[in-house]
Amino acid sequence: MDTKIEIVKNDGTVEFFDVRKLEQSLRRSGAHKELVEKIVDKISTLLKDQMSTKEIYQMAFKLLHEDSKSTALRYSLKKALMDLGPTGFPFEKLLAEIFKTRGYKTKVGELIMGGCVEHEVDVVAYNEKEVIVVEAKFHNMLGTKSDLKDTLYVKARIDDLKDRPIVLDGVKRQVTDGWLVTNTKFSHSAQKYAACQGMKLIGWSYPEKGNLQDMIESSSIHPVTCLTSINHSEEQLLIEQGNILCHNVTEESLKKAGIGGKEKVDTILSEVKVLC
Repeated sequence: MDTKIEIVKNDGTVEFFDVRKLEQSLRRSGAHKELVEKIVDKISTLLKDQMSTKEIYQMAFKLLHEDSKSTALRYSLKKALMDLGPTGFPFEKLLAEIFKTRGYKTKVGELIMGGCVEHEVDVVAYNEKEVIVVEAKFHNMLGTKSDLKDTLYVKARIDDLKDRPIVLDGVKRQVTDGWLVTNTKFSHSAQKYAACQGMKLIGWSYPEKGNLQDMIESSSIHPVTCLTSINHSEEQLLIEQGNILCHNVTEESLKKAGIGGKEKVDTILSEVKVLC
C-alpha cells in the first residue's frame, strides 16, 4: 500500500493516509480481524490522492454493512452524533442518560446560582459523594474543534459554581467537579490548558481511554441517528418527540411519529435490538 497518498481531513488540512487509523476505527466498531483486513485491502486499491476522509468512511461503512449490519451501525457513531443537531439539546440528553447508567441522578438545563452570577448548566450529574456540572459543546460540522476560549469560559463557570452550594433533592451540595464534553475534538491549546488546570475534557478520541466513544459503548446507549433504516426527517420526528436514544424506539413511538408499514417497523425494531 502506498503510504504517501495524501488525504483531505474534515477540517480541510491534508495529511498522508495512515492505515493504522483505519484499522483502529474498524476494530473499535467490533469488526473481526479477517473483516478488518478484507476492508483495508479493498480500500487500499481504491485510494486516490486528495481523497477525503469522508469518502474513505463511506467506503468502509458500505463494506462493513455488507458483511455485518451491527458492526456498521456502531462504526457510524461519529456521524450519528453529528446528526443529532442542529441544536445541542439531544446531545445533552444523551450525556445525561450515560451518567444515569453509571449510577448518577441527572438534571438537564438547570439554572444554578454561582458565587457571583446565575448559570444555565447543560447537565448536572450527582450522587451521595459527587456533584459534576457538565458543559456540552455540540458541533454539527466535521472538523470543528473546541478550543482554548471554550476551556477558559467553562473553567470560569466551574469556579463560580464551586463558590456556592446548590440544592439537589432538597439538600445543599457542593460542586465537586466540572467537565467539558464535545462530540468532536479539542485544539492542542485547549488540552494543554485543561491539563494545567486539572480540568476534565471528554471528546472524540480524547483522552485515549474514557473518551466519548468509550462512554457510549460501555453504557450501550446509542442515538436514534445510528439507525440506517430511517431517513433524516424520520430521525428528527423521533427526536422532537423525545425519542433520542435507540432504546426509546418502540412500535408505539414509531406510530406516533407517523413512521408506518409493518415491514419497515420490523426492520427498525430489529436494528434497535442489535444496538441495545
